[in-house]
Amino acid sequence: MPLYEHVFLARQDLTQAQVDALAETVAKIVTDNGGKVAKTENWGLRGLAYRIQKNRKAHYVMLDVEAPPTLVAEIERQAQINEDIIRYMTISVDEHEAGPSAMMRRSERDRRGGRGDREDGDRMGGRGRGREDFDFEGRV
Repeated sequence: MPLYEHVFLARQDLTQAQVDALAETVAKIVTDNGGKVAKTENWGLRGLAYRIQKNRKAHYVMLDVEAPPTLVAEIERQAQINEDIIRYMTISVDEHEAGPSAMMRRSERDRRGGRGDREDGDRMGGRGRGREDFDFEGRV
């Protein structure tokens, strides 16, 4: 069977339990129709690039699905009907990514504090001259 990644955005005013219930609903649709959900990732509440239906943020959820194309059409039809889902996208992939997705790795990196090689906001990473090395005319 073909492999897909299905991502949907849920309204910002939903609780985490309601978002998890939406993900379970999609997973139930897949399993009831002969498909298989390999992985479900909740990316959390994130800001949107632009307002969608008066929402500035949305809960992002991604599912790795193994299903026939007719089942994908059913998942998308159910997403259109559901008022809590403001956007969705399903793409076909050659293989599912092992381990956490790039979005999950990015959020882990953000919690660690970024690159880690900078000291006290030094953008040059310890290289070059600081502001105190220059006089008021910009000379060394």
